[in-house]
Amino acid sequence: MTLMLEEIHQQPQVFAHVVKRESAKALALAEAIRARQIRQVVIAARGTSDHAATYAKYLIEIYCGIPVSLAAPSVYTLYSAKVDLSGCLVLGISQSGQALDVVQTLQSAQEAGALTACITNVEDSALTKVSDFSLYCSAGEEKAVAATKTYTASLILVALLVGHWAGDVEILEGLKKLPEQVSRILPIAETIERVVERYRYIQECAVLARGLNQATALEAALKMTETSYLMAKAYSMADFLHGPIAIVSEGFPCFLYAPDGRAHASMVELAQKLKTRGAERVIFARSAGILELATRPIAIPVEVSESLSPILYIVPGQLWANYLSVARGQNPDAPRGLSKVTLTR
Repeated sequence: MTLMLEEIHQQPQVFAHVVKRESAKALALAEAIRARQIRQVVIAARGTSDHAATYAKYLIEIYCGIPVSLAAPSVYTLYSAKVDLSGCLVLGISQSGQALDVVQTLQSAQEAGALTACITNVEDSALTKVSDFSLYCSAGEEKAVAATKTYTASLILVALLVGHWAGDVEILEGLKKLPEQVSRILPIAETIERVVERYRYIQECAVLARGLNQATALEAALKMTETSYLMAKAYSMADFLHGPIAIVSEGFPCFLYAPDGRAHASMVELAQKLKTRGAERVIFARSAGILELATRPIAIPVEVSESLSPILYIVPGQLWANYLSVARGQNPDAPRGLSKVTLTR
């Protein structure tokens, strides 16, 4: 068993631990946000953490009604710009807490009078020292280079914050169910290990979702790219129809993440269009209707609210990346040219 696979299977325990340990701190941050009358959120992140930021953008805007922008850290690190961030919450997300550009963004924000907070897996890291509030992934050491359990823990922390900030009982209660739900998803590993053999030689593909699960498409594409060295490109379903669908011809592989919810109908529409074009369609979904449109259906055996679905739906994406890498004769634990901590300025 690869280290990546071991860490994927650790997620039920991580989910339970992070919800129990960090809920009070997420509530304290939510109370500070309300006390400061925060009217805008800016999030700084890179790589996998940037996909957690994408989830945060959707969730905060939908449930809290506050605009969210994703920071361009180079504004602070390369151009030394002074940005007026007073009245903002500036949230840094970095699993290692060592991303220099994210740290510098929060330091500049703190100097400008912003409320600062971070999500990280490492206590007393550089990022925590420029944060007024710190939320921890509580995932333990992650040995594989490709982030799995720290990514989903980051999503849980985002949902915890939003649940407390918005006072949304459904989100907070739904988080308590996630450990049992992810335990029910993990056995589909056998199906995925068998199905990936059909796709072991692909060199490019499209990974598609919409709305809250845009983060899932981005992260699933990154996991395939970094562990199997193929060109996996993530698209919003809506953006895909505005031009990139032209690349699809007979046999072109497309991966669709389509949980139930408001975005589901548009994903069904996309699956129908892709079937007409003869594309290979690997579809991750619970609904039998859209699974019937798949070349290879991956049935998700749990019902989850759309707001929390990215936390669960990336798990089969992680499994897929692991098994595809192994099928291609690669080592998903140590992708070439990559290290666990990437320092950029």
